[in-house]
Amino acid sequence: MSDYRAIRARNESAWLIPKDGNRVNHQLRADMRHHDLDDEVDVVIVGAGAGGGTLAQRLARLGWTVVVLDAGPFWNPDTDWVSDERASHVLFWTDPRQIGGTDPVPLGSNNSGRGVGGSMVHYAGYVPRFHPSDFHTHSADGVGADWPIDYTDLRPFYEQIEAELPVAGQDWPWGDPHSYPHSPHPVGGNGLITQRGAKAVGIDMRVGPVAIPNGRFGNRPHCIYRGFCLQGCKVNAKASPLITHIPDALAHGAEIRPDSQVARVLVDDRTNAATGVEYHRDGRTYRQRAKSVVVAGYSIETPRLLLLSASKHHQDGLGNEHDQLGRYLMVQGAPQIAGRFAEEVRMYKSPPPEVSSEAFYETDPTKPYKRGWSIQTVSPLPMTWSEHVTAQGHWGSTLREYMRDYVHWATLGALCELLPQPDNRVTLADETDRHGLPVAHFAYSQCDNDRQLIKAATAVMEDLLKAAGADEVIAIERYAHLVGGARMAARAEDGVVDAEHRVFGVDKLYVVDGSVMPTQGSANPALTIMALAARAAGLMNEHAAGRTTSSTAKVTA
Repeated sequence: MSDYRAIRARNESAWLIPKDGNRVNHQLRADMRHHDLDDEVDVVIVGAGAGGGTLAQRLARLGWTVVVLDAGPFWNPDTDWVSDERASHVLFWTDPRQIGGTDPVPLGSNNSGRGVGGSMVHYAGYVPRFHPSDFHTHSADGVGADWPIDYTDLRPFYEQIEAELPVAGQDWPWGDPHSYPHSPHPVGGNGLITQRGAKAVGIDMRVGPVAIPNGRFGNRPHCIYRGFCLQGCKVNAKASPLITHIPDALAHGAEIRPDSQVARVLVDDRTNAATGVEYHRDGRTYRQRAKSVVVAGYSIETPRLLLLSASKHHQDGLGNEHDQLGRYLMVQGAPQIAGRFAEEVRMYKSPPPEVSSEAFYETDPTKPYKRGWSIQTVSPLPMTWSEHVTAQGHWGSTLREYMRDYVHWATLGALCELLPQPDNRVTLADETDRHGLPVAHFAYSQCDNDRQLIKAATAVMEDLLKAAGADEVIAIERYAHLVGGARMAARAEDGVVDAEHRVFGVDKLYVVDGSVMPTQGSANPALTIMALAARAAGLMNEHAAGRTTSSTAKVTA
């Protein structure tokens, strides 16, 4: 078990929850600092998700004056989140966007978020680390790109965030072998079946890692295994920035302004430095002045905002001198395989990623494709399960039969490392939103390596479920997480930000979110985004003090 005193000294969120039975400290919001509109703050952060929320907490603790603007609401779990799959769609970014390419990516429930906490409000809680190999895939495998930093640069921040969330799981043998602060959760029906099948086919599976403490953590309640992780954890056992880092940021003087759609980053033409942002709120347009600006809007909205911020000296957008902005946007291939079993499974009765494996994560030199995939249990609730069934062409009475049979099904999902390609990108469309701003157009096409990975992962999952005793197996193709679009690089010719998150060509402007990732691995990105943000806070503090560190500095926040 981690030393709670050390964690509390770094992040007190779990102890800020009152002991009177309430799951949210409403007084923190009531007492939140409010800056005057003409105040110049140390930093304005656009987006309160994994990157922006973590960065705000770290900088507030370092004594910075912080304002965070988020386009969505400041959620109240007690009143806003319900045990209703359909009613939870308000958690997704549903503003207009365009998609294209030969393999267009639906945008919504599995790759976007709206409101304070971002998409981590409705993520599954699964928080694996990236592997050391993810940071040099081009050098090692001849595909993808090399990061300008190394795994060792993030290791201490992985450890910090894992302790603060905290993470529960078995000892992890893949990548950089490590253990977790909390012991693994008990396994439900979906996990038990997967373990049975994995043993039969010789695949090593582990329980976790999930950002859900096994038991109480500070004053945060324990998980009750109700199965609504993807709809917002109403009991607040599942970690998200809304629960784990935003409260601590408020306690240290940060201001959160919800329902604030940022329209452009402001840059002084004389100094070529970011000076603040312009944003829309309640039908009015405002400006917030700041000594530094951080964009943390994720892989669609971050490139869109930097493109919208074109100016006299940056006519193609900020950080886009070499036409890199919006490019190399990646999604993970996420095929799901469901198997029917004679016994009742009730796959919803546990956090969705109960057990998982990274046995296929690395490049296998005997295969015709590069890189790999991970496998984890997933547990679609009834509405999402109906999408699986209708994808097979079933409707009417047959669909009703499958829905009545819901408790007999177990489901697995893969995350396949689809490769970064320059033409998979975000641009501005002719269509405009309610503020009159051009919406994002996201074009995406798979390459042959991508298709081979998805096919191979699907076959392995089918074999596993059949080995576990499934009498019927059905498959559905889908996509998962977004990363890239403003990638980190050693040179401006190859990316949008440098190794210290500074936008090339513009002073005092940073990007701190998943869009900076040059590759995506086969891991869910939330933990890596938070680790990057924790590292960036220390770097920004060094920059503000006039000290510039090397691109691979071991910064500790």
